[in-house]
Amino acid sequence: MSLLHVKQAIQKRKVSLTTLMIGLVSVSVLLMLTILLFASYQSKKQALYETTLTLNLSTASKMSMTMDSLFESMRSSLKNAADFYSLNSDMKQSDSGKYLDLIRNSSNYFNSIVVVDENGVMRTLSPSSIGKAGEPIKTAAAKEALASRKPYLSKPYTSATTKNLMVFISEPLFDQKGVYRGYIGGSLYLQQNNVLNMIFGNDNLDHNGSYFYVVGSDGHLMYDPDKSQIGKNSTSNLIVQKLIKGQSGQELAVDENGVKWLAGYSYVPENQWGVVVLSPISIVKEQLNNHIQAILLYTLIPFILLMLVTTFLARRLAKPFVTLANIVSKMGKEEVPIPAMKHHWNREADLLTSTVILAMNGIKTETDRLTQAAMTDALTGLNNRRTLETIMKKWIEEKKPYSIVVLDIDRFKTINDTYGHQEGDRVLQHLADIVRFSVTPDDLCSRYGGEEFVVLLPNAAPYVAFETAERIRTTMASSENHLKQMVTVSLGVAQFPSHAQTADELFSLADQALYKAKHAGRNQTVMAD
Repeated sequence: MSLLHVKQAIQKRKVSLTTLMIGLVSVSVLLMLTILLFASYQSKKQALYETTLTLNLSTASKMSMTMDSLFESMRSSLKNAADFYSLNSDMKQSDSGKYLDLIRNSSNYFNSIVVVDENGVMRTLSPSSIGKAGEPIKTAAAKEALASRKPYLSKPYTSATTKNLMVFISEPLFDQKGVYRGYIGGSLYLQQNNVLNMIFGNDNLDHNGSYFYVVGSDGHLMYDPDKSQIGKNSTSNLIVQKLIKGQSGQELAVDENGVKWLAGYSYVPENQWGVVVLSPISIVKEQLNNHIQAILLYTLIPFILLMLVTTFLARRLAKPFVTLANIVSKMGKEEVPIPAMKHHWNREADLLTSTVILAMNGIKTETDRLTQAAMTDALTGLNNRRTLETIMKKWIEEKKPYSIVVLDIDRFKTINDTYGHQEGDRVLQHLADIVRFSVTPDDLCSRYGGEEFVVLLPNAAPYVAFETAERIRTTMASSENHLKQMVTVSLGVAQFPSHAQTADELFSLADQALYKAKHAGRNQTVMAD
């Protein structure tokens, strides 16, 4: 096979710039979109889980505190009544009944209230429909409260007389001599309207399926949106088990039907109950699906537009780029020898790499040289006037305070006329060295033109600039030079923004101060007015 055929075969295997650009953009966008969707899904999922769990725990904690305060108030109400009976042990039966009715109706804490003496006989009841005065107590909870002789809270039980599922709270009665006289107790009917329904019964089921329930110290449901579930034993529930142990927290839970819930639960210290707030995990999945669909919807149209624009630009850009590559490649081979290098897999890059690298190296070298020459004074090595003016304008645009020192060699024309310009140049170089070593590395030294020099001192107060100028002046006057005679300078100082607001005004003020120094006898520093 001829060398020409080999070259043609190599060229055919290279990828065109148009195909490369379209392919890279497509792959990049698809890859980024995939990563974005995955990261967004995971991040959003975690955020929704944590937010929902935290919100449910916060809600459960608030409800727990409310219930804690409620039962404290209920106990306080019974305690006040017990104290009242201790002070009024001779109260008539009718008055006692009215008093119990007043307690029950005014607070709405209890569905019923009863006073039992030390022998277990009911003395007063409210309402009267729950039993008869003079009858003995029958339920185990009532007997247990009587025997305990201290504040008591029962587990849920069914009343023998009213057939209501209830809990019983009692406070002991003592006479003024401290002798135990029974107790006063209040009942809470769990499956009827009660104080729990009044406080927690509104909006107990959210539109997204979230709800809450209350469990007792033995794991039985004390409150549930579904009243038929009240009294049910739920000790098999892991969260209920933790509440029985007095724990609070948040976690992902699975119910007996296999449904996952985001649960927050809080223990109630006053009655050893617990509040559980649940949100179905399905709402998080629904929000995640909506989130992903929204991202796809919003990115689909931009992706299509991007591909159309990329195809159009790739075709437009490739044609002149290939032409330029061929031209530059020929020019490089004719004018400058091309160094040996490996072939690039892309045709356009293969043609242009050798010449572009060579051209860039040459341009960079020349540019660096020209830039340095454009910024530096050839005689003194200091910055030149162009650099000075650029820096001054830049600092003023940035509102950066700085001081300017303008200095001029006294009677420099006489030195040139007497000793010649070459000797005068050596004086300029001598002054440049003194200026350079009299300032800090952050200061900018420049030769403005002729025998005039300028120093910029960033963030320097006027008095600092004045001290710097004096240091230059005294050093110049006292230093030895090749002429073996004293050479002095006059200086003018100004500061931005206290003296002027523009670069031109600032330089003009410093220059005027310089000439005031010359008219005042030279070899001195003058601050601008």
